[in-house]
Amino acid sequence: MKDILFLLSDLWLMATTWTYGIKLWRNYRNLLLTLEWLVVAVSSTNFLFWSLLGGDKSSPLYDLAYALDAFSRSFGITLILVIGLLSVTHGYKPPVWVKVGTLTLAVAGALVFGRMHSDHLVHDFPHLALATFYVVINLLTTAFLAYFATRLWQAGATKIAVATAIVTAAGCYVAVTYDFSPFSFDDANRTIFYTLALTVWGAQAMTYYYAYKAMDEHNEAAGAMPARTASTAA
Repeated sequence: MKDILFLLSDLWLMATTWTYGIKLWRNYRNLLLTLEWLVVAVSSTNFLFWSLLGGDKSSPLYDLAYALDAFSRSFGITLILVIGLLSVTHGYKPPVWVKVGTLTLAVAGALVFGRMHSDHLVHDFPHLALATFYVVINLLTTAFLAYFATRLWQAGATKIAVATAIVTAAGCYVAVTYDFSPFSFDDANRTIFYTLALTVWGAQAMTYYYAYKAMDEHNEAAGAMPARTASTAA
């Protein structure tokens, strides 16, 4: 049963990130958010194939999984997410050098931090420093997302504001426990934890899209900023 729930949670993450990643581009032309959503989509798809093919740790899919995970945990669902959301909170349109620089940081994080992965919660200095960095940058992102939820509430989008706050809190919990607090009742592969994590990340991908949409519609109605860059959002 645990394995089935795990596979279902991965399919959920695949469905949400592919769907809403494409919507972010088609409806808003937000390059940074689109790329981050699609990186997670590729990561979850790769993880599914790796699992179905036997979970061989010598497979290149195994190393790719950790590289893509490092992309998102370092600068993807953190810095890239914040810059992408600034387009609807402050009308910020990042210049090319900001986009290139941010993506370069995320790729560097994938290449460098992805190689530092450990299957166990080994807290020697390199792994402890990396795990601490992941938690700190996630907490900073959580603070911005709390502000984003507040802006949604003030805009009258109370339901999506509450949903944004809930999935953000859940995502922060996953980030904090990822390397520091394994579930005592989990198995050696941390199946229960990863099932929870994949489910939460999928909920974040969907919720943040609709939060972005709600903020964009509020801005358009108020004439505050020309946030919409494409045809009517679906």
